[in-house]
Amino acid sequence: MSATAPSPATITVTKLGGRLGALVSGVRLGGDLAPETVAAIRAALLAHKVVFFRGQDHLDEDRHEAFGRLLGTPVAHPTVPSADGRYSLPIDSDQGGRANQWHTDVTFVPAYPAFSILRASVIPPYGGNTLWANTATAYANLPAPLRRLADELRAVHSNDYDYAALRPGALPEQLVRYREVFASTKFLTEHPVVRVHPETGERVLLLGGFVQRIAGLTGPDSRTLVQLLQSHIERPENTFRWQWQVGDVAIWDNRATQHYGVDDSDDHDRKLRRVTIDGDVPVGVDGRPSVLLAPESVPEPSFGPASGASTREAAAV
Repeated sequence: MSATAPSPATITVTKLGGRLGALVSGVRLGGDLAPETVAAIRAALLAHKVVFFRGQDHLDEDRHEAFGRLLGTPVAHPTVPSADGRYSLPIDSDQGGRANQWHTDVTFVPAYPAFSILRASVIPPYGGNTLWANTATAYANLPAPLRRLADELRAVHSNDYDYAALRPGALPEQLVRYREVFASTKFLTEHPVVRVHPETGERVLLLGGFVQRIAGLTGPDSRTLVQLLQSHIERPENTFRWQWQVGDVAIWDNRATQHYGVDDSDDHDRKLRRVTIDGDVPVGVDGRPSVLLAPESVPEPSFGPASGASTREAAAV
């Protein structure tokens, strides 16, 4: 064990919310943690869905990515190109990243990330909080008829959406960036609306801002049903709100949560960095996996290192 690596006995996990959220203390994040410590962090993450660490100011790009590798394989954004060969994605307000949208990261591809690791470097004097929602308890607390219906549904997710309608105040250069970067390759993926979590066995709702439609339903019926199920995810008792400080790190299970970055800090700077960890292809209650509908072949490099900011995702944490 490294001399700087804490043992699991020194780690304290303090529950913060009734359905998700915990503060992990007694650990200095980095790539030198002992396997037992990483296992303790992972267990807390699976149990509480999102965990927070204060005072991690020592982290830089290298240490951030090195810690991420202890949880799995870092994966970059499918369409945002690399500028510096890193997997770390800037989430910066000065790059047009301002919006309010519940979502799960990158669900427009089949094997979307398992975990996201976000650290704060510049925080506004007010606002800029992030909310998370537990999609496992949202499913578990659905009325039985709705659970049975959701088990049978599949939804098409896409990164191709009407950005101008979502962001009516967007600058022309932001619209150009969306078209030329974030939507440079248009993805369509069909996911089960209820996926079985590969580590916990829980059933979770797989929806969020990238859902385009429910497969097999008309537009009005699809929108109504998505809104109905999404409303259960967003119920206050399923959510937890984090007020950022410089040096904070948040890690969430991207397979069992949605999150929402609140755009209420006016023109103040807000800068964070995110490293995402590769996930697996979801499987529904019936055993059917998710399916990539388009493109038929993914352009290269699809999941190589990236450091640009996607307009929608950067805004939503």
